[in-house]
This record gives sequence, C-alpha cells and structure tokens, in this order.
Amino acid sequence: MYHHTHDPTPPRDSATTSTRGRGAVLHPPRPRTRLALCCTALAVGALLSGCGGDSSGGGSEKAAAASASPSKSTSGMSDMNMSYGDPSATPASKIPGADVVKGAFKLLDTRPPGMDDVKGTAWLAQGAKGTTVTVSLTGLKPGHHYMAHLHAQHCSADNGGEHFQFTKGGAAKPPNEVWLTFTADKSGKGMTTVNNAKKTGKGAVALVVHPMEAMDNRIACADFDF
Repeated sequence: MYHHTHDPTPPRDSATTSTRGRGAVLHPPRPRTRLALCCTALAVGALLSGCGGDSSGGGSEKAAAASASPSKSTSGMSDMNMSYGDPSATPASKIPGADVVKGAFKLLDTRPPGMDDVKGTAWLAQGAKGTTVTVSLTGLKPGHHYMAHLHAQHCSADNGGEHFQFTKGGAAKPPNEVWLTFTADKSGKGMTTVNNAKKTGKGAVALVVHPMEAMDNRIACADFDF
C-alpha cells in the first residue's frame, strides 16, 4: 500500500504529462503558431479576393483584353512599337495601274474622349507590287501615336471585327497582317502609307484606327467601296 499525493500545481505551458504506462512522458506544446499562420493566410486571401486578386486568371484575361482586344491578334508591345509605313511614300491613290478603293472614316462609340472631331480617308490599292494602303486623318491629338489595321469585316459588324490576315490563323503581325503606325503633327494631322507584297483581294473591307496605347478604344472605321 502506498498513498497518492495530489500535486495542486498546474502543468507548465511548455509541456504536458501523461501517466500512461510506467512513469511520466513529456509531450511538446501544441503548435499554436501554426494555427496563427493559418488564420493570417485566410485573412490575406479574403483581402485579395475583395481587391480583385482572383486566382482564377480573370484579372489577367481582362488586362490582356484591355491591351490587345479587340485586336487580339497583336503579338505584343515590341511589335506595336515598330514603325509600319512611310509618310513620304507614294500614296495608294497614286499607284500607277492599280485598282483603288477608298472609304471615309466614321467615328465609333469606342473612341476615347477628345476624338469627336476626327475625320479622314483611307485608300487601298492593288497592283503589280501587291497592296498599298494609305491613311489620312485630322482632328487627332498633336504628338500622339496612332495605329491602323486592315479588317475583315465592315464597320457595321462589330466595328470591323478582327484583323484581316492573308493566311487566316497565321502570324498575328505583319506581313500576314497590314498595320500602319503614325504620329499626329502639331495640327493634329496624321498620314502614312504602307505596302505589302501580297494582294488582299476583297478580303480586307475596312480600316480601323485607334490610339497606340489603347487598342480597344477604336476611334474610327472606314469601309472600302469595292
């Protein structure tokens, strides 16, 4: 016989004891830090969700659409910053022996503020040297950079739809597409001409212009009168 003496002192936080088996066994403290980290992670996740940090990729898709759509076929800023066209080249309207069509620009609802006075003409010539396209516009912001592309649909169909491509589904940049880049002068006028060795036939039916930095903000569209 022996007497068991109860120790009123509570166990320390750093360890707990177990009396199973023979003798006491020390157990490490519960991982409270892990619980704290989990709570912190949940809080951060909720914050990101509330600020648009959706991990589903929706934000990335929207960003891509803003920089490239509706001209989704662009291959990146490196291509956009290249120069396509020559303001001093023979304009499409004066190509000897070529079949020439032209169209007047119409303002689009997607144009950015300050573009209400934009007007001008686009010409498309097809001759012995392929396709020549000329764009001439006024009412632009002086010193700003602009870009224009041949499109496969008329202006009334989704503001020109997608870019015209010589090989549909091919490279989304020249020479498979026809791009024009230009800078408005001090009076707000912009003009340039570009050549392509291939003929578009009647596949390219419109030309759309937009600011260089905002491809979804289409300013104006010109239908070619074939």
